[in-house]
Formats: sequence, structure tokens, C-alpha cells
Amino acid sequence: MRSAHFIMGPEVKAFEAEAASYLGVRHAVSCNSGTDALVLALRSLGIGPGDEVITSPFTFFETAEARSAVGASPVFVDIDPDTLNLDAARIDEAVTARTRAILPVHLFGRPCEMACVLGAAARHGLTVVEDCAQAFGARFHGKPVGSLGHAGCFSFFPSKNLSAFGDGGLVTTDDDAVAETARMLRVHGSRQKYHNERVGCNSRLDEMQAAILRVKLPHLDAWNEARRALAARYREVLAGVEGLVLPALSDGHVFNQFTVRVPARDRLRARLEEEGIETMVYYPIPCHRLKVYETSHARVSCPEAERACGEVLSLPLWPDMDEDTQLRVATTLAALVREG
Repeated sequence: MRSAHFIMGPEVKAFEAEAASYLGVRHAVSCNSGTDALVLALRSLGIGPGDEVITSPFTFFETAEARSAVGASPVFVDIDPDTLNLDAARIDEAVTARTRAILPVHLFGRPCEMACVLGAAARHGLTVVEDCAQAFGARFHGKPVGSLGHAGCFSFFPSKNLSAFGDGGLVTTDDDAVAETARMLRVHGSRQKYHNERVGCNSRLDEMQAAILRVKLPHLDAWNEARRALAARYREVLAGVEGLVLPALSDGHVFNQFTVRVPARDRLRARLEEEGIETMVYYPIPCHRLKVYETSHARVSCPEAERACGEVLSLPLWPDMDEDTQLRVATTLAALVREG
């Protein structure tokens, strides 16, 4: 604040360098949200009107919205019921002559099956843009998400593993041209002020948010390990509760959410609220059933995603959650599920 340099200053530049180093990529281009990160990445990769982009229907709307925002058409491929991520084995059958890209989502902090995604992309000559909004610090076979495809897109919304005190986003890539285009597009399509080359947008990360993220980044690995330990404790306490499906403690998963599946979810959630335990539903409606796509995607069927939307329930979890609080959540949940 003393510097009076609030936009695109030294804190932003330093955070971009530190984030790129952490993620093992050549470029990290900050912007004002995870949504804009997706739009900037797609536009920088030349994806636009007439193109199709394959993705999961079980995600926040921004994943589909970004494709629609650049004029491309979302193609929804059903999810793997065990991981809740895009079922990569179904990608080949969804590819058409118009398909240009695959947009896997590392949902709830669990990396998508990227070996299969990248294999399908290679077979069909497609671009891969990773939606890493919930997965900063997650790893697939030891490699950070966001460094596996042609571009990665992150969100720093306050609920994320690495969070700002407001909105923020990041595009990562090893492609010099993609990075240069994203940097240009985020400031009204200009490399030099008042010399606009393309129609871009105003999508800049504030200096204050960058400074906060720089303070938090060195703590991220410890926080993610704490999340994994809390997930392991949830699994230990809730093991064997009939009717309750628990997420696996898989390699590289950083548990932005600990999401269980249970029949009669809404009734259970209401009873937990009566006990003073707040839970969340991510997500109650699959993307292909949202009103915005009710005409264009009326014939799309993704039964696993539709089933998940009626069963998923995310339990309280944060890095410094104390054991007594967590045990109260877990034991109350177990008792209510057993009561039916």
C-alpha cells in the first residue's frame, strides 16, 4: 500500500516466477479468476467458434462456460463413478472432425487419469487444457497438475488449497507463444500500452492478492499434507459404515474437498445441519442439465454424473481442523447413516 502500485507490479511478477518454479513450468500468467484463466488458455491455443472441446459434465459451470465464451461447443463425456473425474476411456468415442481439445478437471483435488487423457490427445492430434482450479499442489505420478497438458488453469478463490483474499487465477504453460498471447489478451490485447493488437479483456491479478499468495505458497505442501492426513482419519473413522461411499486416498490427491456418496443425501444433510454441522453439495446439477444447455444438449445422457449429483456430500475439512471437531463430524454422520 505504501508503494501505491496496485496492479501488475513487482509482487505479481514475483508470484508468477515462484508459481512457475513450484509447478515446474516455463510460464505462469496470472489473471483475475480461474474462469478467465480457462478463457485465456483456450483463446491463446486458438480454440474458438466451430470447435468442440471434450470435458466432464460433473464440475462447476465455469469449465463449460469458458468453452462457450470463446464460441466453442462443450462435449460432455460421462465420469468414472469411483473417481468422479472424466472417464478417460470414453474420450475416443466422443471425438469428431470438429474436436480440437480435451479439458480434464482435477475434481476435488484428485488428478484425472492423465496418461489416458494425453494418450487420447496424441492419437487424435488434440490440445489438452487442464482445469486445476481445485488442485494446486496435486500430482499425477509425481508431476504437478498444470504441467502435464498444453496449458493449466488455476483458481485462487478463497476456498481453494492455495487461496487469495478474493478472486485470482493463473495460466501455466511451457509454450512461449501461448504464454505471450495470454499476457497480451489479459491487458486488452496489447503488448505495449495503447497499442492494441487484438480484442482482449481486463483480467489482471491485483498486487495485494499476489503478495498474499506469495506468503501462502511456501506453506502449501504442509497444508496439503494436513488435508491428506485429515482425509485418512475420516476414512478410518467412517470405514465400514454401510451405505456410505468414501473417496480413495490416492497418490497426489490434495483433498480440496472430502466428498462422500450416500443415498437420501438431502435428508441426511438436513439432519446434519440440525446437529450444527454444515456440509456442501458439489454439484447438484450436471452441466448438460443446466438451463443454459437445455436445448443444445437435450439428448446428452451421462448417467454416472447424473447419479453422482444426487448422492455427493462434501464434509468439513480445512488444514488446521482439530481432531475433536473432525471426530464429532464423522461420528455424527456415521450414526445418522446407520439410523437410515
